[in-house]
Amino acid sequence: MRTLNIVKHRNLIFLISIGLMVIGLLFMIVHIALGNGAFNYDVEFTGGTALTYDIQQPFNNDDVQKIVQDTTGEQSPQVQKIIGTNQVSIKTKALEQATVTKLTDSIDQKYGIESSATSLLSQSNFSAVMSAEMRNTAVLAIVVACICILLYVSIRFRNIKTGGSAVIALAHDTFLVVMAYAVFRIPLNYSFIAAVLTILGYSINATIVIFDRVRENKGLMRRPTNEELINVSVSQTAVRCVFTSLTVVFTTVSMYILGVPSIRDFMLPITIGVVAGTYSSIFLSGSLWYVLTMGKKAFGKDAGERPAEALRPAKAVAGGGDVADNNVNAGSAVSNARPKAKSGAAKKAKPRSRGR
Repeated sequence: MRTLNIVKHRNLIFLISIGLMVIGLLFMIVHIALGNGAFNYDVEFTGGTALTYDIQQPFNNDDVQKIVQDTTGEQSPQVQKIIGTNQVSIKTKALEQATVTKLTDSIDQKYGIESSATSLLSQSNFSAVMSAEMRNTAVLAIVVACICILLYVSIRFRNIKTGGSAVIALAHDTFLVVMAYAVFRIPLNYSFIAAVLTILGYSINATIVIFDRVRENKGLMRRPTNEELINVSVSQTAVRCVFTSLTVVFTTVSMYILGVPSIRDFMLPITIGVVAGTYSSIFLSGSLWYVLTMGKKAFGKDAGERPAEALRPAKAVAGGGDVADNNVNAGSAVSNARPKAKSGAAKKAKPRSRGR
């Protein structure tokens, strides 16, 4: 197995992560300058009106969206067909009752629905105060999840630096998912909370696998340095992490291609988060752990630069080469020493002559 030198290229890894974050921030700044806002907030976060209509016949989503734009004056309403029905869900900024009535009449006239059987099924209004509370709850949920993960990893591995490096990697993944919402203008709604918490759980799972291997290798390698521990452990688990992530990515990409718009808005950040979580688990978390423990001795004695033989397992398998050869050498040394000891001690004393 070829050992990846993750620690040696840690600066490049950090630059890649920082570069991705900067790109996301630049997109946010551009959208703010254009007056579109940093994020495409849904009415669930900003407040507004949610309407559900029964068109009672097949319809084109774009036609309904044009009616909403002409009636309400909003250029980016959220119009979504409810799968398996002839119903449509419309979310827009807060509308007055007169505007809702005008919109309903326009839809009824477009599709020939009699005024006695109006197409409007439901109407919900979201206040700005309620939406602000939802945003605060979303942020609080993410912060609490990160704190709990920090405590769990620190207790599991009995090392606060291990927990700290894992949480920093999780924060990196969360930030990239948030940037994806800003770059691709994905509507920011309740599914955002579900997407972020899903990515946190997925990413920490892969990170714990790598740190578990680090702990195992501490007992199998002879006085390893932290750099050797990270490089060997990551190399042993990288293929597993990549294959596991690919199975998830295949599923999310298929659902994104075949799904309805609401499914796509959820699958896109999930896919980006899975890729970011795999990258951070393999490359970032170990490098962060090395930086946090840099200058520390691995086992009370700095191993320094040692020959490759130092990486041999401390306990060889029965019948293996190292232990068996040592036993043979030790036995031959003892057998060579014993004859010399006997030859010196076994000299017979000369018999005394008997005097008269």
